[in-house]
Amino acid sequence: MSLNRTDLVSAIASKSGLTKTDADSALSALQEVLIESLSNGEAVKVTGLLSVERVERAARTGRNPRTGEEIQIPAGFGVKISAGSLLKKAVSAK
Repeated sequence: MSLNRTDLVSAIASKSGLTKTDADSALSALQEVLIESLSNGEAVKVTGLLSVERVERAARTGRNPRTGEEIQIPAGFGVKISAGSLLKKAVSAK
């Protein structure tokens, strides 16, 4: 079972005492901050919860799974998400 955006907004609203509209605005603001920071090459760290950073990927040779033909994959960027200690502890306790 997964939590979608609507469920997440409802949960944030009930735990924080915010309205659903305010909780949705806060979640949208978090999304914007993450996107802006990562696009500028800055890492975002929420102590104990998670850290998100942009990582460079080198150019490499790949293979088309249908034809087996080798293709060149250009260098680019990816996103690395690491769980913090509180999140790891919560997951391992269940």
